[in-house]
Amino acid sequence: MSETKYLLVNFGGPRDLQEIEEFLIELLTDQEVIRTAFPKWVHRLLFTRVAKKRSKKIMPDYLAIGGKSPIFDDTETIAKKVGAILKTDVLTFHRYLPKTHAKFLKEIESLQNTQQIRVLPLFPQFSYATTGSIALWLSEKLSAPTLKKLSWIKSYSNADIYIATMQKCLADFLKEKGIKEEDVVLLFSAHGLPQRFIDTGDPYQEQCILSFDKIREHFPMALSRLSYQSQFGKEEWIRPYTSEVCEMIRSWSEGRKIVVVIPLSFTSDHIETLYEIEELYLEQIRKQGLIALRCPALNLREDWIQGISKLFQISDVFGNESLLRQR
Repeated sequence: MSETKYLLVNFGGPRDLQEIEEFLIELLTDQEVIRTAFPKWVHRLLFTRVAKKRSKKIMPDYLAIGGKSPIFDDTETIAKKVGAILKTDVLTFHRYLPKTHAKFLKEIESLQNTQQIRVLPLFPQFSYATTGSIALWLSEKLSAPTLKKLSWIKSYSNADIYIATMQKCLADFLKEKGIKEEDVVLLFSAHGLPQRFIDTGDPYQEQCILSFDKIREHFPMALSRLSYQSQFGKEEWIRPYTSEVCEMIRSWSEGRKIVVVIPLSFTSDHIETLYEIEELYLEQIRKQGLIALRCPALNLREDWIQGISKLFQISDVFGNESLLRQR
């Protein structure tokens, strides 16, 4: 038993309009994402209803971006390209696409001659609601022998490979658009989390700030800000909210006329970037007479695929520490 195998894990996203409801049910009934004091069966019953209602509401948003999320296809393509570089198959796991789970479990449990399975989440910043949720699911579904083989890269929020790729992605975008650093506001927008998650020990916000600070070092003449988007429900989430930052941008943009919104914690474009940023936040900024643009996520950039391949090969970044939240 000497062979090492590789596993990419991600959220998944609806592959067509019919899968939106199933995707949302799986997401909102995950008690690492939506945390309530209800018994599991009550939580599932309640949030299944919420998901069904919400799926109808957001269907037009998915229609506006082509009728599906790109995340599934992007993750599968990345796995194939990384596998070609590493000269081995790279497995994929899509947390909120239950129709893919049986095939995944069969594939991973069949790795009999494998000593180690290196797991790389497509979330650079660790949260118990993302990487932690996937680790919990695997801990409940995998056999004990397979579970022992898993070795995780918990976070790469300040890894040189990730930071350099983000800097190059943004630099390429500014060059393509003919934008000078001294003329631009760089608004980094990360996915939000409820504030109580942070208050009870989730390191996500701290790691977002670390990534933000590292990336913006490459753009010293730009005016850079960090905010958080995609709030759900009525409780307080980590601030500042991207929506409010955009509404008030004239008050802090120091007279700069160009705003570029950069997805910080999203490595693939999906509904939160292609619709929420593109259709909602950019429009808020433009209404104030400014030029507003969205920098694409890393997606299928060749340097990002090379970067993932390199991360997989750095043995000392992988470990077996617990990724499960203390309850």
